[in-house]
Amino acid sequence: MTAPRIDADTIRRLPKAVLHDHLDGGLRPATLVELAAEVGHTLPETDPEGLAAWFYEAANSGDLVRYIATFEHTLAVLQTREGLLRAAEEYVLDLAADGVVYGEVRYAPELNVNGGLTMAEVVETVQEGLAGGMAKAAAQGTPVRVGTLLCGMRMFDRVREAADLAVAFRDAGVVGFDIAGAEDGFPPADHLAAFEHLRRESVPFTIHAGEAHGLPSIHQALQVCGAQRIGHGVRITEDMVDGKLGRLASWVRDRRIALEMCPTSNLQTGAATSIADHPITALKDLGFRVTLNTDNRLVSGTTMTREMTLLVEEAGWTLDDLRTVTVNALKSAFVPFDERGTLIEDVVLPAYASAS
Repeated sequence: MTAPRIDADTIRRLPKAVLHDHLDGGLRPATLVELAAEVGHTLPETDPEGLAAWFYEAANSGDLVRYIATFEHTLAVLQTREGLLRAAEEYVLDLAADGVVYGEVRYAPELNVNGGLTMAEVVETVQEGLAGGMAKAAAQGTPVRVGTLLCGMRMFDRVREAADLAVAFRDAGVVGFDIAGAEDGFPPADHLAAFEHLRRESVPFTIHAGEAHGLPSIHQALQVCGAQRIGHGVRITEDMVDGKLGRLASWVRDRRIALEMCPTSNLQTGAATSIADHPITALKDLGFRVTLNTDNRLVSGTTMTREMTLLVEEAGWTLDDLRTVTVNALKSAFVPFDERGTLIEDVVLPAYASAS
């Protein structure tokens, strides 16, 4: 007996959790147009719909480096206090409108200092904007908890500065750390001192790995640097043959290391070939702690509702599957255990039970 099909309205209403989503990849197209006009930045399109289409098409190159290059336009408008405040507040409101009850937003403060702000001022400003968004969302009856991950850019030399900021702001909304940017040629172990510092200070971190580079990237992130989660991690399948797991894949599954998987984004960068064949489904069925994420909502033209809908329509996912990845995300979130438990028991599980 097959499970009943889940309709789009049901998916839209379901509570969701997202762990891997970039602030500078999720601006509203209309906001980007307005902010670009204010700072004098030339965009490839000035019509919001046309701009959204341009981002999606430009990112569909099958190459991570070209995908990242689209961010020159979003970063251009995130160099001022006003731009950062607006982007952060709207970020939260957009998550709430999509049914997200818990989200982690990540960004690299070193990329927002061209307008004269210091990295610390960038963090303060973003936190102010996120707080404003959470207050408005709660007032509208759609509360969402958003924590921040600070990123260091792995190909530059300010990773330790970003790690220091994660420590400094860990009681002011920053819940963890990450390194981002071009993966191939910039191994995570290059920044081992920053990760050792974070471990000494009890600040959790994830690492982008296993997307543009394979198993050595994942191995370094986990076994050398000590990451608690892996950003993407799709290439862990290279350590699997006919369903039999190699040592690294077994380590990831058996120790419940969350994989922050982003199907649409992976198609754009060439890390996966289709939604139907995306590794997230096979890994889920093998018992890995997979989570579902958007990565960059503007650049990938997506939302959590869309990612869920694609997996239902093209990979045969059921309501139980959607609940599993939502609970997985909350179990691996970088906020305290009691907060995670409350969201799972009081928000997520009752909503999914009523949708059955």
